[in-house]
Amino acid sequence: MHATVVGLALSAAALHAIWNALLRSGADRLWSVTVMSFATTMAAAFAALFLPFPLKGCWPYIAISAFLQIGYSIFLAEAYHHGELGQVYPIIRGSVPLLVTLAACLLASQRLGRLGLIGVGMVSAGIASLALEKTRVSMKGFLLALATALFVASYITADGLGVRLAGNAQSYTAWIFLAYGALMPLAFLLIRRRLTVDLMNPETVKAVSGGLVSVVSYGAMLAALSLGNLGPVSALRETSIVFSMLLGRLVLGESLTRRRVVACLVVAIGAACIGCEA
Repeated sequence: MHATVVGLALSAAALHAIWNALLRSGADRLWSVTVMSFATTMAAAFAALFLPFPLKGCWPYIAISAFLQIGYSIFLAEAYHHGELGQVYPIIRGSVPLLVTLAACLLASQRLGRLGLIGVGMVSAGIASLALEKTRVSMKGFLLALATALFVASYITADGLGVRLAGNAQSYTAWIFLAYGALMPLAFLLIRRRLTVDLMNPETVKAVSGGLVSVVSYGAMLAALSLGNLGPVSALRETSIVFSMLLGRLVLGESLTRRRVVACLVVAIGAACIGCEA
């Protein structure tokens, strides 16, 4: 694999872990993820001006993906309310390739090879270890993390179908962010009834920064996918699990036990095995 592809995939992984760390450190995580959506929407609106309009066949998938990402955002914010970054993030990111692969086996009769089966076993063992460690995530946090992963796996599946009908992958991505950006504040208002944003508040600056980081992360991932093979790039992307563990310790002051280190590495390697089989 070319060094440029490796660098882009690792950058995407690190940046994804960073914006999750910014979200986890927020005082009100649902508010933070909503303000983050403003930044992603502004970037998407600017990009959409220079991109062709998506073909009509993809619009149902754009709508489905946007709604699923609303659910993802709400459950992610709630999951971080009940668990640490170094626990919740690996459960979510490790479960996504596991769920997608199992769905492919059940719904599309795609058989797993030996490497994939090893990866499934490693991810399952690593997640179980995180759930059972001494300073374990609460059962509610664990279930919320799994639900979040289910939303991610679902919108990835929808996007995998929709982007093929769009005519242009970048246009499809921009319009998903535009739809998501329109719906996320409405979802917040339905839950909280009122949304107040103080531009001078440090929490606002943090949330907007997190949104911009998420856009750059996604862009780096798309660039890596355009230059390299899906399996290896996806596998490198899962190193974000390791970055989240380090950020949890260095930035958020979370514990870094030997068991957690081993569990996160097992999940990351297992996810990489699944990705390489894809």
